[in-house]
Amino acid sequence: MVNKTCHQLGTAPSVIRELFAYGLQQAAAIGAENVYDYSLGNPSIPAPEKVNQAICDILRDTDSIQVHGYSMAAGFNGTRNAIAANLNKRFGTDIKAENLFLTCGAAPALISVIKALAVDNNSEIIAVAPFFPEYRPFVESNGAKLVVVPADTEAFQINMDALEQCITPCTQGIIINSPNNPSGVVYTRQTLEQLAVILTRKGEEYGHPIYLISDEPYRELVYGGVEVPFMPTIYKNTIVCYSYSKSLSLPGERIGYVCVPDSVENAADVYAAVAGAGRAMGHVCPPTLMQLVIERCADELPDLAAYDENRLLLYGALTEMGYECAKPDGAFYLFVKAPNGDANAFSQKAKLEHNLLVVPGDGFGCPGYLRLSYCVSGDMIRRSLPAFKAMIESYR
Repeated sequence: MVNKTCHQLGTAPSVIRELFAYGLQQAAAIGAENVYDYSLGNPSIPAPEKVNQAICDILRDTDSIQVHGYSMAAGFNGTRNAIAANLNKRFGTDIKAENLFLTCGAAPALISVIKALAVDNNSEIIAVAPFFPEYRPFVESNGAKLVVVPADTEAFQINMDALEQCITPCTQGIIINSPNNPSGVVYTRQTLEQLAVILTRKGEEYGHPIYLISDEPYRELVYGGVEVPFMPTIYKNTIVCYSYSKSLSLPGERIGYVCVPDSVENAADVYAAVAGAGRAMGHVCPPTLMQLVIERCADELPDLAAYDENRLLLYGALTEMGYECAKPDGAFYLFVKAPNGDANAFSQKAKLEHNLLVVPGDGFGCPGYLRLSYCVSGDMIRRSLPAFKAMIESYR
């Protein structure tokens, strides 16, 4: 006998991973230059040189027992102090090392927060479509219910009326993701201030805080000077989940954090519950080497020139062909409306006829749209454009 929920999760297909695997098979069979793979959000720019140098310096100069040994469960104080100093310098906050719990990337951070807030089987966590598909198993496997706010397909901000209708006395938190995966949209300050007003009012109405879980792995990936407001400065009951996977191109190194600011209601209890959730799941003491790297590189920012060039190239070309796309001001995704309204059919046709791999938006809570990850080579984008043109013309 095995756990049925875990078995279902372990055997459920992932459209993204299946497309990626198909692309690898086709590349081996017909040549990589003939496959146009927009499936996976895997950073394609190199890590900053300071990061690579820090790894070399640490391995050369630091006692191997420290490099490869355990840290405290919450992480090294030096690393947490460096992160806190960076946040305070950039956002005018008063974060301390004690507000930070280091994790193996954003996923364990989110799971720890969700588990900490899921007080019973009636607990509800809200997500705003479109959203990262793993939010659903993160929430449901920890005994809570995921409640979805339908997508605002005009501007891909937040439909405030729909959101307010979703909040009930059982609502423990709401997850937001800006810059957004899959839309590439950045929530405006006006949107976030309206959100804060609603959450404050509903929390007062129901007599308990509604925590905002701000999922921020793409915080630094923005273009054209677009602002990404730091949510704890707008809404006091914000818990931040962060990863260096995208900002420093380190997805395989698994390093991130949970930040529970002092402004959060019952902050000490929330932090303890997050730590306890991490303990219960074995998500403690993230990679020691990477903690030491982040201590030296907390102020590093990515060079986004290549992503920006890809963004402008792909968005400009597709809209000129007649595709409808959300304007991507952040992350490295383009969210495209399927010309026939059926994203699954479009994705399958594109795959089989053109080796053009694009992800249907159904799993993101937004049927009828397609996600394109443009963290690829500019050359691949240019080679893929005839396939996109052939696809849209086939529906006219």
